[in-house]
Amino acid sequence: MDKLSDEHSEPPVQPERSPPLLSNQEIHEALCAPGQFFEWETVEIRGVPTRTWKNAPRNLGAVLAQGAAAGGSRDFIVLGEERISHVRHLQLVEALAASLVDELGVRKGDRVAIAMRNIPEWSIAFFAATRIGAVAVALNSFGNGAELAYTLDDSGATVVIADGERIERLATVPGALDGRTVIGTRLDDRKGTADLPAGILPFAALTEREHGPVDVDVEPDDLATLFYTSGSTANPKGVAGTHRNACANLMNMMFVGARTMQRDATPSAAPSGPTVQMLSVPLFHATGCHATLVSTAAFGGTLVLIRRWDAEVALDLMERERVTSFSGVPTMLWDLLNAPSVDRRDLSALQRFGGGGAASPPALSRRIRERFPTVIAATGYGLTETSALTTSINGSDYQNRPASVGAPVPVAEVRIVGDDGSDAAPGDSGEIWVRGPNVCAGYWSRAELAAVPFEDGWLRSGDLGRFDDEGFLYIVDRLKDIVIRGGENISTLEVEAALMEHPAVLEATVFAVGHPTLGEEVAAVVHVAAGSPTTTEDLRAHVGTLLAAHKVPAHVWLSAEPLPRSDTGKLLKRAIRTTYSPLAGNA
Repeated sequence: MDKLSDEHSEPPVQPERSPPLLSNQEIHEALCAPGQFFEWETVEIRGVPTRTWKNAPRNLGAVLAQGAAAGGSRDFIVLGEERISHVRHLQLVEALAASLVDELGVRKGDRVAIAMRNIPEWSIAFFAATRIGAVAVALNSFGNGAELAYTLDDSGATVVIADGERIERLATVPGALDGRTVIGTRLDDRKGTADLPAGILPFAALTEREHGPVDVDVEPDDLATLFYTSGSTANPKGVAGTHRNACANLMNMMFVGARTMQRDATPSAAPSGPTVQMLSVPLFHATGCHATLVSTAAFGGTLVLIRRWDAEVALDLMERERVTSFSGVPTMLWDLLNAPSVDRRDLSALQRFGGGGAASPPALSRRIRERFPTVIAATGYGLTETSALTTSINGSDYQNRPASVGAPVPVAEVRIVGDDGSDAAPGDSGEIWVRGPNVCAGYWSRAELAAVPFEDGWLRSGDLGRFDDEGFLYIVDRLKDIVIRGGENISTLEVEAALMEHPAVLEATVFAVGHPTLGEEVAAVVHVAAGSPTTTEDLRAHVGTLLAAHKVPAHVWLSAEPLPRSDTGKLLKRAIRTTYSPLAGNA
């Protein structure tokens, strides 16, 4: 607790690195000049002229093939004692892709759902589905049966590739798997003992079969992914991403590395040798998939998986596998820095620390610099809708501006839009709008949501931000009603709906309260019927029967009086939050 409380004290003055020699604008002009690798061009995407990378890979299949050629026999995925090389991984992907087409009749545009924890089969399934032009539907593996079934129904997936634990959960929902082909792996690796449905096709058999060449023409703007994200709607919505989105993010990451080298005038920003990256976040997130899995595949690196988050286990793996890069939400970075054994560990291979997915307090930058002075620390800003990276800040810029999320990459147009619709001046706040090749194609089967957020190619993020005089972005607040708990997006409407299912609840409002390591956690104020014996623990247990554990409110306050409302009958959520948040003790 002493270490956590230190972050709220006045930080000691730290010496700043020398200011960068070149501005971001100068670096962009040099690196993106005609004939350079990062040259950009204007193409029409969904009717909108859009700046994009000229030399980006055409599709995810090309990314995998290039990465396998570079990685060869080097380990690509490591899970415990399991090791799969780049070449072997590509062989398994091609075999499964052929099986999906030849045996199961999967065609371009069909949805193939992936429901697993972080295991090698997730990557094989993902690249196989996208290899044939199918849409990989990434299911939230933390979800209960009903939540998983909702995603299957909404996406219209005809094939489900799942591990035993997820199949068992889906089997509890009547009809959830009816009419779908189920491919199963690690069927015995589950908590329950119930019989699984009949007719499950073995994953291993489909990846070992003899097959001919896989010949499907996949265009850059074909759909590749559906990531389901909680937001301002009660049910998760499917963010429809394209191959161009994923490949643009890959180029964005490469560009950020080159910009950092130029910005700090040092080659130390470049990784020495193949990257060994630890995957600490779920693959069903854009960060885990695009920013980590796809980039590691592309660069011929190694991806180290961890079954569940535990700082000491993570440190064991970082030592054993000589991990060079670690990225995670801020709470994970705090866990590593505060782990009892961290000072005894040989982490000399570590070159980069990255964060994202939740607010990154300046104290975190300070602690990283103190413990790992030679490691390059970074953070950034992006959404599922922007296919991960939109802005990034690294190296000395991160040390000197720890509250910033960085400067935009050249192909991402970022505006700060005021209430009157005009661009805000530097220093003034407004809603963050983004346009570029990384912005998704829209929301799956949700036409009512697509009109406003994607007008003329601009994604209205719902986040409030500002630029400084040098073009660095700062996140000021969040406009959407959403809780980001340790990097997991939680819809307040979804939790409110669960609370309202309790017979004693008359009305409820849910909001975020601060937490020193998770960033935010869920809190609720509930008006219960007069004379009801219902307790806060009763309500928490009730929500736990309907939603995943991380969505259960950490704080519940009961109100004997109706919750305050406006003249139009809307709950005054901001006033309620102001009254109750201090009671959480973490705000």
